[in-house]
Amino acid sequence: MPVLTRSAGRVLGPLVFALPTLLVACTSEQPPSPPPPTDPGPVEVAAARDELAALAAAAQDRHLVAQYVYSQAGQPDRTIVFTSANDGGWRVDVPGGALGGTVDVSLAATADGLFQCALPSAGRPEPAHCVRLGERDDALPRKLDPRVQHPLTDWLDVLTDRRAPLAVAPADTPRGFTGTCYSVDSTSASLNAPLDVGIYCYDRDGTPTGVRTEAGSLKLAAPPGPAPASVQLAGPVVVDQEPLDTAAPPTPDPSESPSAGTR
Repeated sequence: MPVLTRSAGRVLGPLVFALPTLLVACTSEQPPSPPPPTDPGPVEVAAARDELAALAAAAQDRHLVAQYVYSQAGQPDRTIVFTSANDGGWRVDVPGGALGGTVDVSLAATADGLFQCALPSAGRPEPAHCVRLGERDDALPRKLDPRVQHPLTDWLDVLTDRRAPLAVAPADTPRGFTGTCYSVDSTSASLNAPLDVGIYCYDRDGTPTGVRTEAGSLKLAAPPGPAPASVQLAGPVVVDQEPLDTAAPPTPDPSESPSAGTR
């Protein structure tokens, strides 16, 4: 085993004491650690779910008349009028809501049932009339469903249901929107999600101020007005008419015309 002499010890001594200083200097020259991820943690996510449920419950109790700008890709913006009456009934008027956008319609839920009303429009100049579709809380058949009314009506039930398979997180307010916004996603493996995933925004009093999904967006256009006692149908109820589909009717084939082939 080698033996250190006294002179060697005098040389090593300063080196030993200098080593920690060198290590500290090297450590201080390392780049700073990256900031922690900004994804909301479990506590923040749970709080967001509670906050959204509370706002959706307030929206269910919020009775008003409000105008929303309805935007869809490739289509001009439309103004949707939504009425939530004091008796719990509702009505939404949808320009271009039927027959491929050529006919305006109104959907209404009253104590007497669920109705679709065809409104006078460029594609249908006749006076308004209404067709009863079922009971007030019945689901609207898909072929008749413009879907624009759901964020203002039955999807509020989903947002208030803590058992619903949803993932909720705080979200930045989209440009042009107001209120507090949340990102809502479905955690269900089923193809039939309970609602459309997207951004949902509300004012403090529960007024829905905006919704943005893949299907389009709704944006509150002006401060809402007071609610009526009950909603009124846009026209008389008839029994000899069929409700109008959302899809455009098929284009007639000229070859199948009775006059085809005649001169």
